[in-house]
Amino acid sequence: MPDIRAQQGRAELFRSLHDDFLVLPNAWDAGSARLITEAGASAIATSSGAQSWSQAVPDGRSLAKADVLANLERIVAATDLPVSADIESAYADSADDLRATIAQVLATGIVGINLEDSGAPDGLLYDTAAAAERVAAARVAAKDAGVDLFINARTDVFLLGIGDEDGRLADVIARGSAYREAGADGLFVPGLLDLDALGTVARGTGLKVNAMWLPGAPSPEQLREAGVSRYSAGTAIAQVAYTSAVDTARAFLAGQDTAMAASIDYFAFNGKFAK
Repeated sequence: MPDIRAQQGRAELFRSLHDDFLVLPNAWDAGSARLITEAGASAIATSSGAQSWSQAVPDGRSLAKADVLANLERIVAATDLPVSADIESAYADSADDLRATIAQVLATGIVGINLEDSGAPDGLLYDTAAAAERVAAARVAAKDAGVDLFINARTDVFLLGIGDEDGRLADVIARGSAYREAGADGLFVPGLLDLDALGTVARGTGLKVNAMWLPGAPSPEQLREAGVSRYSAGTAIAQVAYTSAVDTARAFLAGQDTAMAASIDYFAFNGKFAK
């Protein structure tokens, strides 16, 4: 079990980092968390997609909750930084099961979560009221644990193309406002990178808005000026790492070792994992 006072200290630090502009790299295992820490990050988020790929399964609630919790525990142990966990839709349909999941996640030392409003039994989004109730259940579980958990409510309206295109922004704002009332601190809208729209969401909901990198994304400076508080990498860092692994393996099989010869020396690399 984590030291609750130390965990609460990391929770307070993590919350304060959103007051400016938090650039948040995403890890997928303990090793990547250690390297992201060494790179100079202020905090770390996990990526459910990258975490799934590291265990050879696709993204989208493919891992058993027990596997996710074990991985989170290793990630938290590998860094002194605050860690926020992508817990998808909390591996739970009922509010009771969701509260139990949050308690288990907090027991790993996590201080923030992403909680999706997708994953309803019909395969689409929970309606606004039901999704807000799930946020409220997460907040109750965090209070019971004595941790000021940063709840980043994720809405997949834009990612999944829910409803008429002209009404999606209003839907996101309505959802975000309901999630704020239920206890959310932030709002993650994957698939939305229009600067004017992001600013409208931030002003309309009063939440700390999280944008995620995608090809063609605005610069961090533009996002910050638009009112975005948090900028995460999603699966992108893992995609770069795995792309490099595939390319290097192919080159090695073809008798080429240029990439391997240019990598960090074994002893220097091994030293990054010494504590």
